[in-house]
Amino acid sequence: MAKLYFYYSAMNAGKSTVLLQSAHNYQERGMRVLLLTASIDDRFETGQIASRIGISAEASLFDSNTDIITLIKDENQLKALSCILIDEAQFLTKEQVYDLSEVVDKLRIPVLAFGIRTDFQGELFEGSKALLAWSDKLIELKTVCHCGSKATMVIRLNAQGTPVKEGAQVEIGGNDRYLSVCRKHFKEAVRD
Repeated sequence: MAKLYFYYSAMNAGKSTVLLQSAHNYQERGMRVLLLTASIDDRFETGQIASRIGISAEASLFDSNTDIITLIKDENQLKALSCILIDEAQFLTKEQVYDLSEVVDKLRIPVLAFGIRTDFQGELFEGSKALLAWSDKLIELKTVCHCGSKATMVIRLNAQGTPVKEGAQVEIGGNDRYLSVCRKHFKEAVRD
């Protein structure tokens, strides 16, 4: 039975690695998958899902205007899809997440969405909020804070390495801009 899965974590927990391994597992068995990633994420080559450990794969792009259900239906008509894998799922809209639930319920294609749960101010991203509400299965991927505790939060850093407390929710960056930390160290960093 198809399900909507949400794999979530703070940054640097291996979400893209798990996604790419899942895609490989399907493809190795002769099954067709559709990989999607957010067009806003320009850290690597456009149209590519890349892991920090050096593996990558081509992917179709989505943004807030992408008609996800039509894209998936069209791809499925070309050749049957066995699974949809989505990187940077926090950038999905609420409506796109609903459409993914329709893909699962009506087309019976499993959807595995991978994303960050909260932003640098501790607020849920729109896509993550909808996925937490609508997913059949929630899977937390874990990473660690510098103190050894489980990292559940993300701090945004400025060019001098100082935590940023205000700004736009979305600002693309990697290890140079963000640090995954436990709740205790998050609170210490954002406290005035």
